[in-house]
Amino acid sequence: QVQLVESGGGLVQAGGSLRLSCAASVSISVIYTMGWYRQAPGKPRELVATITLGISPNYADSVKGRFTISRDNAKNTMYLQMNSLKPEDTAVYYCNAAVGLTSPRDYWGQGTQVTVSS
Repeated sequence: QVQLVESGGGLVQAGGSLRLSCAASVSISVIYTMGWYRQAPGKPRELVATITLGISPNYADSVKGRFTISRDNAKNTMYLQMNSLKPEDTAVYYCNAAVGLTSPRDYWGQGTQVTVSS
């Protein structure tokens, strides 16, 4: 069982920055792909960014150039640095881990609220 705990959300003005953290209960050095997703009220959950071992990170077009995903295997933690935040970035942000190579199982955190005021 993998537990993921997000932190770092909050209220910020447009143009500001936040850094989200996702702490895992297991070593993430063997987790092939981890990612951040978000869900705004009344909208489906959407991909924000993913980071896969040995592969360049992948970003949604809406956050390219503003957000940076990273992982620290020594701390079993993944991060999302969010700069130049916009009101449309307001959502609950979820951490995801796809565990296993042949039949990956998805694990999710409980989510952290990010609110960007105009």
